[in-house]
Order: sequence, then structure tokens, then C-alpha cells
Amino acid sequence: MALSDVKCRSARPASKLLKLSDGSGLQLWVQPTGTRLWRLAYRFDGKQKLLALGSYPLISLVEARQARDDAKRLLLAGIDPAQERSLRKAGSAKDTFRSIADEYVDKLKKEGRADRTISKVKWLLDFAYPTIGDKCIREIDTATILTALRRVEIRGRYESARRLRSTIGSVFRYAIATARAEADPTIALRGALVSPTVTPRAAVAEPTALGGLLRAIDAFDGQPTTRAALKLMALLFPRPGELRAATWDEFDFERSVWSIPEGRMKMRRPHRVPLSRQAVGVLTSLREISGAGSLLFPSVRSGSRPISDNTLNAALRRMGYGKEEATAHGFRATASTLLNECGKWHPDAIERQLAHIENNDVRRAYARAEHWEERVKMMQWWADYLDELESKRAVKIAGD
Repeated sequence: MALSDVKCRSARPASKLLKLSDGSGLQLWVQPTGTRLWRLAYRFDGKQKLLALGSYPLISLVEARQARDDAKRLLLAGIDPAQERSLRKAGSAKDTFRSIADEYVDKLKKEGRADRTISKVKWLLDFAYPTIGDKCIREIDTATILTALRRVEIRGRYESARRLRSTIGSVFRYAIATARAEADPTIALRGALVSPTVTPRAAVAEPTALGGLLRAIDAFDGQPTTRAALKLMALLFPRPGELRAATWDEFDFERSVWSIPEGRMKMRRPHRVPLSRQAVGVLTSLREISGAGSLLFPSVRSGSRPISDNTLNAALRRMGYGKEEATAHGFRATASTLLNECGKWHPDAIERQLAHIENNDVRRAYARAEHWEERVKMMQWWADYLDELESKRAVKIAGD
């Protein structure tokens, strides 16, 4: 009697191997340990043989039947399915999705991509490997990729599923460029996934509330290096990762400039940050604590590694600010909002200081000015303004 998904799911292990037949040689073997394996019994050249088809439920009943039918067609053509599989594996070992993905990651490393970017790509690919990692890339179709994506999506990780689709597509395009694939199956999956709800990072952008946050940072009783990092986030508003991994050799105290190399910038362009008198003061005090090493903010566990992603946000939580109220990254939105609202500075100078890149190709070609002198004045004005906010209960933005 043919099997059904209900029978496959409900099959209980016994003290001995249990074999459930689906017909035409297809069997589900239920091991005493509870493992369920698909096997195909067949005869070739007068000998009884057995072909392993995978485990259930990773290989569904429908997929097992398809594999059985494929094997039967090979037998009709006088081909041993087991031998054909061995030859195919030998010929495609270098063309599996996993092996090509490894090459793609190596390419990113040679291109000088940031370690954080490489780690994120590897993390995403790990979601794909259980489903398509060991498959020959030419044999992977849209439906199989969608299965891998659904396994991420079903956990509610909609943004991760969306990024995984893009990353898988990048691997396929690399395979096309190296003559090991002919098409990118992920193109057909555009619009197939649940669109994530974009939640802006929480930021304190009201002047009085910002003054309260600055006072809370100044009174923070945790690690002095963490307090210094939060002060610098407010004064300089870099991306948190750019500050966490900062090294002392990037700072020129004579010229009051912080030069961040392109390898640590999101947009892969070197970036300069004017240092206000207040920022230099924080850095000078910090150097007495961590100046013996290369990192401004070494981890308490290892001086060769910076503090973790969560250190600054955890400090904000400790000060009583929930994740819906304030985040380390939110200092960028705070500065952008208040600097634009004051009307004193050119929007391009603000965007350049935020290290944003113009989306319009034509405008970007002509908007290469650094606005350096204006940014130097702006950063000192911003530091003075923060001092004013911190010292008073309510302050209006200059220009109101």
C-alpha cells in the first residue's frame, strides 16, 4: 500500500529496523533511533542493489518518488543509478553551491571588503547550506531556493530572508561569470518574500530630551571607556562600528582630525572627521586609560579586540533608555535632524559629515566637494550646542 505524509510522519521506531514500502522499490526505513531514511531497492545486471535517497522529512515523499522515477528512467536506459550518481558527484564536486560560494567569499576578501561584511555574508550563506549547499549549482532551481528562503522567513526573519535571496543571487552571478551556471534563479523570486517592516533606529531628537540624555551619559557609572565612547558618539556621530574599532594612529591631535581608512567605512571611501575642542578633551582623557594599546576601546576580555556591538546600547539600557527611545546609531539621526533644522549649515556639508553618498549618479559626479572648512565650523558649533543643552533644562535651537 502506498505511503502518505501522515504515515511517514507518524511512523514510530521499533526495537528493530522497520521498512515501509511505497511501491516500485521505494522504502522508508525507520531506524530504532527514530531516524527515517529513504531507500530504493532495484536490480541491475542481475544483482540486487540499494540506493540511498536521503532522510525524511528533509526529502519529502513527493521528492523521494521523483528520485525513484528518475532512477527508473536510468534503468530503462541501461544505466546503473548508483554509478551515475557517483560519476555526477565526481564531476560536480567543484561546482556545488557551497564550493562556489566559498570562492565568492574569497573574491570579496581580495577586493578588500570589511571583515564585518564578510562575516555577514558567511552568516547568511549558512542559512542556505542545509538546503542547497551540496547541490550542483546547475541543478538548483527557483523552487529549491524558495524552500531555503521560507525556512528563514517562517521564523519571522523577513529581512534576513530578503538579504539571503540577494546573497544567493550574487553567488549565482559569480557562477555565471565563471561559466558554471547559465542563469540566476533568484530573479524570479523578486516579490515572493514577505516585505519586512522597516523600523527606524530610535533617536532622541528633541533638544530638552537630548540634554537629559547627555547628562545621563556624563553621570554613567559603568566603564569609563564606555562613557567616553557615548560622548564621542554624540559629538562626532559616526557609525558605531567606525568608532568601536578606531585606533589611536587614526587621530592627528595637532590638526584635530580623525581619519578613518576606507576599509572601515560602509561606503568604502576614506572619511575625515573634524575634532572639536570637546572631542579632543574626551580623547585626551581616554588616552590615559587605553593609550597603551592600539585600540581606543579594547574589550575587557582581550586587548586586541574592540568592544562588542552591544556595549553602547547596553549602556543606554542601563541608564534607563529603552530600545524604542535611544540607540547608539540614533546619534546620527539626532545630529542630522538638529543640524538641518537650525538652518546654519549647507545640507551637503551635513551629508558629507555623515559620510553619506549621493544616490543620483549625475549629482554625485559633481558633488565631490568636501565642504571641509564649513564642516570644521559646524562640528565646533555642534559641540558647543551640546554643552549648552547639557547645562540647561530647555534650550531652543539656534536660529529659531
